[in-house]
Parts: sequence; C-alpha cells; structure tokens
Amino acid sequence: MADTMQFDLVSPERRLVSRQVTEVRIPGADGDLTAGPGHVPVITTLRPGILRIDGPDGGVDEYAVTGGFAEINGESVSVLAEQSLHTSDVTQEVLEGYMVEAEKAHARARDAGEHSAADDIAKVLSDMVAMGTHVGLNPRQPNL
Repeated sequence: MADTMQFDLVSPERRLVSRQVTEVRIPGADGDLTAGPGHVPVITTLRPGILRIDGPDGGVDEYAVTGGFAEINGESVSVLAEQSLHTSDVTQEVLEGYMVEAEKAHARARDAGEHSAADDIAKVLSDMVAMGTHVGLNPRQPNL
C-alpha cells in the first residue's frame, strides 16, 4: 500500500490545494472522519469546520470549510467546498460574513415554518462558532 495519496481541495472560485498527503481529517456532516491511503470509497457531505491535511514531511495544513462534499477512495481525496480558506486567511471579518449568511438562512427557514431546516441551520451556526474559536477568533454567540 502507498504511504501517500492525492489530495485536492476546490472551491467555486479556485483550486486551493493539490498535493500528496498522508492523512486528511474531514468535518463530515455525520461526524469527523480521517482518510488515508487505502481508505474504502466514501462520499460525504461537509459541515462547517476545519479540514486538516498531514503531509509526508510531517507538515500540517488547515483549511476552514463552510460545507460541500468529499469523495474518498483508496488513492485520493477530493473535497469540493462551498467556501474555503486557509485558516491563516480567516479573519474576524470573514467569520462574521459566514455567520451573517448562516443567520439569514436560519431566519428564512424559521419564517417559512420549516422546523427541521431551521434546526439544521442552527447547527450550522454552532459549527461556525466552533470554527472561529479553533482559528483563534472570537465569534459572537448567535442568539438562536
């Protein structure tokens, strides 16, 4: 079995990463998961969170993602993110923008009487707060 696998992270605007990695930790909608060489094929949706990649040289990189999906097989991991930035590029202003969009979606779902959708979006807001805290920002706690 190979020691590395191909990893690609793409957002609608651009390709952020394309490199060999030893491991990818993914914020899956049903829970975090770790993929490495030889992983069984899986497709999963993403929740807002931190995607972490480990390189063969021992280096680690982290990217904030707001959603999307990941396709995993034994030879590669491809992540198509709704929005993604390297964690060093996530500023208070960026996080606030993510929060505002999530709050608008929550309000629309709540106003439309979509109880389960509103609950799902409330979870997204909570994930945004956790992502901000992880990168050292002080996200405001939304009043859900």
